[in-house]
Amino acid sequence: MSNEIERKFLAPVTGPFSEIPATPVQQGYLARGENEEARVRRQGDEYTLAVKKGRGIKRQEFEIAIGAQEFAVLWPATEGARVSKSRRALPLHDGAIAYVDVFEGHLAPLATVEVEFGSEEEAWAFEPPEWFGPEVTGDDRYANANLSSSGAPPAPSPTGQR
Repeated sequence: MSNEIERKFLAPVTGPFSEIPATPVQQGYLARGENEEARVRRQGDEYTLAVKKGRGIKRQEFEIAIGAQEFAVLWPATEGARVSKSRRALPLHDGAIAYVDVFEGHLAPLATVEVEFGSEEEAWAFEPPEWFGPEVTGDDRYANANLSSSGAPPAPSPTGQR
């Protein structure tokens, strides 16, 4: 088990990350509860099974590598609860990495950016670059588990943007 500490923002579909090669990601949810979820993911040639517990900036994460065969067995159980996206990793000025996800299919043209941190203090001290959009950390409408079946929420109003 590890703790996942991250902040999430809306992002433009194109930006300073556009020239970085993208990795295709397919993920599907096996179970979703109010404060927990179980999912399988194919990211490039890597396959994982993960359970996440909690909400907001800090959550518990249990993740194990699985093989393509195990993924293929579990994938049908995620019907109706899937997301498809392309992911790019962009190093930021302070050593952090921005993971930009551009969603496909029923979620296009949604794009988000997540930044992971070693501590909550680091997370709250982080100053997002100007190209980041509004913060959606803790907004359940933007959680991948909810996006997988509910679709993208309406675009936020300009109020509250930097």
